[in-house]
Amino acid sequence: MFNILSILIGLVALVLGIVPFLPFFAWGYWFVIPIAIVGAAIGALSSSNSGRNLNLVLIVIFAARLMLGGGII
Repeated sequence: MFNILSILIGLVALVLGIVPFLPFFAWGYWFVIPIAIVGAAIGALSSSNSGRNLNLVLIVIFAARLMLGGGII
C-alpha cells in the first residue's frame, strides 16, 4: 500500500515538475522537491523499492536542474 501511495506522489511530483522545466520557472522546483521527498519517505516504509526509487530519481533530476539555474549554490 505504501508503495502505491509513493508512486502516486511521485507521479504528482513529475507532473508538477514539468512547468518549472521551462526557463524562468525553475524556482518552482523549491515546491516540487519537498513533495518528492515525502514520496521517498513513504516509499522507504514499503517492502518494494519502485516508489522510493522513482522519487529519488525525481529528486536528483529536479535538484540538478535547480543547480544549473543557480537556485542551489
